Amino acid sequence: MAVEEFAKVSESVDLIAGVEARGFIFAAAVAKLTGKGFIPIRKSGKLPAASFSQSYALEYGESTLQIHQDAIQSGERVMLLDDVLATGGTLGAAAKLVSRCGGIVDSVAVLMEITGLGGAQRFSETNPNLAIKVLLN
Repeated sequence: MAVEEFAKVSESVDLIAGVEARGFIFAAAVAKLTGKGFIPIRKSGKLPAASFSQSYALEYGESTLQIHQDAIQSGERVMLLDDVLATGGTLGAAAKLVSRCGGIVDSVAVLMEITGLGGAQRFSETNPNLAIKVLLN
């Protein structure tokens, strides 16, 4: 059911980007269901080819995400997908990586949000034109 609901959010996009690790599960399934391409956004050091990196703050420190430099063609529309929205740092970093590749973040969706951490507000401050679709409220 979650994959079908995520697929509805992906109607206007070319590619589905999943954030490591659980975002992969949903994003790959949505890409398969919709016939769209899948992009892995991985933790640092796990991609085999040339990649862009983006660091971001966590509740307890800092981390880095990476994307292949050739994962997105200029102007392609991308849906960001992850399992949980907490502080918004992961999705914010993923959005920056898509932009660095020349892509356009068209939509963002998560399975659930930990509302007390303010992630949606923090994400919207740097991405004012993007609403986050939360499946389970």
